[in-house]
Amino acid sequence: MKLEDIAQRLEAEIVHRGAGFDRTEIGSVVASDLMSDVLVTDLPRPLILTSLASDQAVRTADIVGAAAVAVVNGKALPENMRRLARELDLTLLRSPRTKFDACLALAPLARR
Repeated sequence: MKLEDIAQRLEAEIVHRGAGFDRTEIGSVVASDLMSDVLVTDLPRPLILTSLASDQAVRTADIVGAAAVAVVNGKALPENMRRLARELDLTLLRSPRTKFDACLALAPLARR
């Protein structure tokens, strides 16, 4: 899955386009609001799908080597979260979809 395809499927605003946005392949998605659960995953360059609109999600993504964070439910993203995504050069998306609908929207891409 390419990040561009993911952004389209999620009807997402691209808040920050990280390095490699156009060529990064996403092999897995971790859908969680508990960053402690994300920290125990061992997946290469996942997309973190969450409704947690805080810099904690971006920091966790950096620790696990995630390719991007997608915040769902149309939540407003605080400036410190946006700033950290820019500093870490991590792709940050904002989607109006619910987490459930976002997972369903991405499912067809996983089957390719």
